Amino acid sequence: MKPFPGFPPNIQFAGLPKLFFSELLPYIDDIAELKITIHLLQTLYQKRGYPKFVTHGELLGDKTLMKGIGEGEALRHGLEHAISRGTIIRLTLERDGKLEELYFLNTEGDREACARIERGEIDLGALPRKEPYAQTGEQPNIFTLYEENIGMLTPMIAEELKDAERLYPASWIEEAFKEAVSRNRRHWKYIEAILKRWDSEGKEHGAPGRDSKEDPEKYFKGRYGHLVKRRID
Repeated sequence: MKPFPGFPPNIQFAGLPKLFFSELLPYIDDIAELKITIHLLQTLYQKRGYPKFVTHGELLGDKTLMKGIGEGEALRHGLEHAISRGTIIRLTLERDGKLEELYFLNTEGDREACARIERGEIDLGALPRKEPYAQTGEQPNIFTLYEENIGMLTPMIAEELKDAERLYPASWIEEAFKEAVSRNRRHWKYIEAILKRWDSEGKEHGAPGRDSKEDPEKYFKGRYGHLVKRRID
């Protein structure tokens, strides 16, 4: 553990609602939920304009948060707990064929703002963008790869990703995502097919969706195999 050197003179304070200490803190028993809750409260407090929200991309790109959380799956886990508890609201929008997740504080004003956005009464304009933070020297987690390159993670897909993470090397998974993105085939089934092919044929053979290792014996095994002349070198 890295020791904390102590607080400097003239320290600045971030605002937290009084209800956080009486109605939330005593009941939060999940460390990811606690870190995300505090982070969101501080971030939304510092935001300007109306309505105040944080995008999922902003959270993935926040160095301080992601260093504390560790990876994308923990972020998703903590957010789901905070939503279930009623601390925050999630609003999912479709932008340019891609789903975008926005997080608001669960207040009467923000609930009304979410309803107005869904009715088309509020135009949010361009959403904030941030490059995902990657831990130095570490390969991206499969959940982070999915959210960065494909989109919103669902519980069903999460189970499939866990299975893939157990079955295939991390380097294969990262390369399969890169190959799918380069071919503009941004969906999990395509990536899974790449991994299965590498597992059965060997990673250095062929292109996705194509049998790269042609078996010459197939010409001698069929119905008309006896008509094919075998050449011996």
